[in-house]
Amino acid sequence: MKNSKTLKIVLIVSGLVATIIGAAILFAPVAFYAAYGIEIADNFGLLNEIRASGGAVLASGLLIMSGAFVDKLAFTAIVVSTLLYLPYGLSRVMSIVIDGMPVEGFVQAAALEIVIGLVCVFALVKYRGKQEKFA
Repeated sequence: MKNSKTLKIVLIVSGLVATIIGAAILFAPVAFYAAYGIEIADNFGLLNEIRASGGAVLASGLLIMSGAFVDKLAFTAIVVSTLLYLPYGLSRVMSIVIDGMPVEGFVQAAALEIVIGLVCVFALVKYRGKQEKFA
């Protein structure tokens, strides 16, 4: 699967989503969260914390996308994508159980993150089986 179009599509889509979300959180967190009805403009500590996670998501997205174009990064990229999306989605589910139901946009985000994470797990399993042939 190293040179497969399916793997490249998974890496591009998952990397693009992470890059866009990460950039929005890093560069425009007030507007990003206002779209969900969350006011953070006057909380400088929270803004600092949110921007930090946005930067990490942005960097992860760039690495994930690069795996679609640099064959030696493909395995690392699909692992990073899996480890980015599944914990985010499952953590949101845990929060729903513990804290209660958030706004609809966060529930949708959880569903999307879990779906992307599971697609990445599928690609990882398929890719890992063929990894040694290309090493």
